[in-house]
Amino acid sequence: MSTRNGVPRALAPPHRRKREYRSYSGTGGRSHWRADVRAAVRTHLIEFVANQCRTDLGGTNVDVAFEVLAGFVDGGKYVRSTFMYLGWLCGAQDDESALRASASLELFHAFALMQDDVMDESALRRGRPSAHVSFGRWHRERGLTGSSDRFGESAAVLLGDLCLVWGEKMMRESGIDAGALARAWRRYDDMRIELAIGQFADLVNDSHSFPTLDEVLDVLRRKSGNYTVRRPLEIGGAMAGCAPEVLAALAGYGSAIGEAFQLRDDLLGVFGSQTVTGKSVDTDLTAQKATSVVVAAHQLADAGLRRQLAELMSSPALGPADAERWRALITVSGAVQWIEQLIDERLTRALDCLDTARIPEITRAALKDMAVVCAERTA
Repeated sequence: MSTRNGVPRALAPPHRRKREYRSYSGTGGRSHWRADVRAAVRTHLIEFVANQCRTDLGGTNVDVAFEVLAGFVDGGKYVRSTFMYLGWLCGAQDDESALRASASLELFHAFALMQDDVMDESALRRGRPSAHVSFGRWHRERGLTGSSDRFGESAAVLLGDLCLVWGEKMMRESGIDAGALARAWRRYDDMRIELAIGQFADLVNDSHSFPTLDEVLDVLRRKSGNYTVRRPLEIGGAMAGCAPEVLAALAGYGSAIGEAFQLRDDLLGVFGSQTVTGKSVDTDLTAQKATSVVVAAHQLADAGLRRQLAELMSSPALGPADAERWRALITVSGAVQWIEQLIDERLTRALDCLDTARIPEITRAALKDMAVVCAERTA
């Protein structure tokens, strides 16, 4: 892949203030570099997945696994691989092997999504049936014995496990030398551990109760923020041999943008469009998930409003009408404005971090672009 010119506080309720940044996306043609990276990552992923499915699954009775997995690796935004490659570009030149190594994170992401959809009983992913739904349908259409739903969930977990293994294999076989890989593995392990621990904590937080916003933000950091932005940047930067001050700047930027990314995700999970996000906007609410938006609404609410929110959280079953009522209560509480303020604060903090280290200007511009893309995204 060739690089184009222009790039490869507190929890108190917010005060009104102007945003202190300008959008870099779409200016000066800078959005083109993201399309270049995405196309290259997609090519590497499809080639690797096809080869692995042919080698490892060929001759088995689960040929449908390739079809299911192809949908996952073909339709993503490739945020994690893009950040890992930008980490690499903070200390090294454009390199196809580094790009291939970065693409491997999308297999780790596929693992996380498949298991997350089973845990959340999500029927859709990116506008398509989730992996466990697709496997269940495959079982049902063939008239196989046993529970189709149970088969689908088990198969999705197993395919997710394969993606976890294949992701590391793809990185090891990317062409990056052993010394560079050795610098990256500790952070790679940290990323996997943090995700698992975050999922455990998320299970506890979703037990039909209201945790504190601090607790939700901690889970958000572990489960999604770190593995979406911070760790990919650090892995790429470590692999490229970046200086400690550069890695520290990437860590600060990554933590802030990772949190902003997930806060935006929580808002989209309540107020987004299924046509755009590919997921039902009622899912988080009817599943009574204690997301940052839901918890912020409870924390800001007066006694009467808090009582209504508690009724929704403790109800044995919720439907679309309940979700609509919940959305209305969240809006009245002021939680949307609060979360937007938290996103703005993290975006400002991230951009400030980029000024603390010597990062190539072309890469700095790309990181600023990605910061705004993640914070202001609509899908």
